[in-house]
Parts: sequence; C-alpha cells; structure tokens
Amino acid sequence: MKKNFERIFVFLKEVGVQVKKIDWPLRKQAFDYTLIVLGISLVTALILGFLDFLFFKILSRFFYF
Repeated sequence: MKKNFERIFVFLKEVGVQVKKIDWPLRKQAFDYTLIVLGISLVTALILGFLDFLFFKILSRFFYF
C-alpha cells in the first residue's frame, strides 16, 4: 500500500516538472485563439443550420412531417 502512494507521489512530482517546461501562450495569444475558435464555431453552426433548414424544406415537399 505504501509503495502505491510513493508511486503516485513520484508521478505527481514528474508532472510538476513537465508542466514547468510548457511554453504557455501569452494572454493576447490565448484571447486571439479563443476568438478564432468561437468565430469558426459560429460560421460552422450557421452553415449546418442553413443546410438543415434547406434539406427540411426539400424533404417536406415529398413527405409529411
């Protein structure tokens, strides 16, 4: 049981060492990337919503919904 706790402690210590090696983005970069992701998500949602509406209108001519 004690050996398991030692292994967990060593693992967490190694994680801490690796986290310090990460080259974190600047605040502005993170903000810019966030805006890009939100913009692409919005455009994708609009395109898919339009296609859904279009297919619904086309199919509703042939089937009752």
